[in-house]
Amino acid sequence: MDAVLLSRIQFGFVAGFHFLFPPLTFGLTFIIFLLESFHLKNGNNQYEKISSFLVKILALVFTMGVATGIVLEFSFGTNWSEYSRMVGDIFGAPLAAEGVFSFFLESVFLAVLVFGKKKVTQKVYWLSAFLVFFAAHLSGFWIIIANSWMQTPAGFKFEGGRAVLTSFFDAAFNPSTIIRYVHVVAAAWLTGSLFVAGISAWYLVKDKYREHFQPLLKLSLIIFIAMALLQFATGHMHAVQVARTQPEKMASFEALWKTQKGAPMSLIGIPDENVGKTYLEIKIPKLLSLLIHFNPDAEVTGLNEFREDERPPVFITYMTYHFMIGLGSLFAAIAVIGALLMVTGRLYSVKWFLWTLVITSPLPLLANEFGWMAAEIGRQPWAVYKILRTADAASVVVPAWQILFSLALFGIIYLLLFLVFLKIFFDLIKKGPEDITQRSY
Repeated sequence: MDAVLLSRIQFGFVAGFHFLFPPLTFGLTFIIFLLESFHLKNGNNQYEKISSFLVKILALVFTMGVATGIVLEFSFGTNWSEYSRMVGDIFGAPLAAEGVFSFFLESVFLAVLVFGKKKVTQKVYWLSAFLVFFAAHLSGFWIIIANSWMQTPAGFKFEGGRAVLTSFFDAAFNPSTIIRYVHVVAAAWLTGSLFVAGISAWYLVKDKYREHFQPLLKLSLIIFIAMALLQFATGHMHAVQVARTQPEKMASFEALWKTQKGAPMSLIGIPDENVGKTYLEIKIPKLLSLLIHFNPDAEVTGLNEFREDERPPVFITYMTYHFMIGLGSLFAAIAVIGALLMVTGRLYSVKWFLWTLVITSPLPLLANEFGWMAAEIGRQPWAVYKILRTADAASVVVPAWQILFSLALFGIIYLLLFLVFLKIFFDLIKKGPEDITQRSY
């Protein structure tokens, strides 16, 4: 097999597996911070007990994120050495900042949350919860800066065949950074809140710890409802940005083969790149033009405007994008039903809805993966958009067999890691919240 293709598959696999855990970290740190804030304000030990339970799950998720994230750092120097050589001075800066300013801050104060409950005051413990929340989101911001620069590069120039930073501000706050970060954070809070809602619903279905998990279900569901609806707004703004800065990606998202005025929005279909046609397509006339340009008769750029070797793979880009939107629509429907049950006072008694929360709680992780795949595959054939092709970014000395061997090895290791993660997680769920021992100040 081709070494570049294998390198892409390997990086996609390890990055995709790693990406299961940061969104959960975002959501869990947010909910834990809220619980500790409620506890600090009114002294209700119920919030403290629930928070302590979630801290254990957070520690497990964080450990998995660290274990799987380290591999990504090294892969740039092994499988993508040409990428590192050409743009590493820019791309490496936010990664280094993430480690120095975010990772260590998050690690230290997470240790306080896990081991320091009986060793620090309530205010210090609350501050630790805030700093873990802040550091996790700051870490994500640095990563989004690095990835957004690959999508919409800015603030640099080439000298001696290498990209040299000319403006840190322009590079960091490139045209896609802010909206992508807001979209990612909203998705992460949605992910974490439905995850916690699913756990809470499980205990309620089993009629255990109701005094603890009824308020936790309500809190997590309020966040989920807000984020499920907010995602449509952030997703729309992000789509507008993509249409303006990466038009071929948007054309691939919608399988828009030809430039046209009054472009329709494709709801579902089966695109065929060989003939430039989408079979069994259901579409809404003029809606794409209206959403992107706020004008139903505006012109939208189609794939015909781009050379074939500069077009993304349409089928997989289209499918992952629409799967993400489909799951987002499902979450919105669940949110509306949850809001109605909450208003009518039936949230804790309607078992079919509680089971729905349990069953669908992992689905935001899948939606995140589809969104990430659509964004990254939709950037192809560029590693850095319009600057560096993926084929030119790969290492030239690593043979295909070594990449294939390491890919198989990663698959085995990650499978074992995931099984261990599930075992520990279900043990924590089975054990449930423990009694809180009062602090000894």
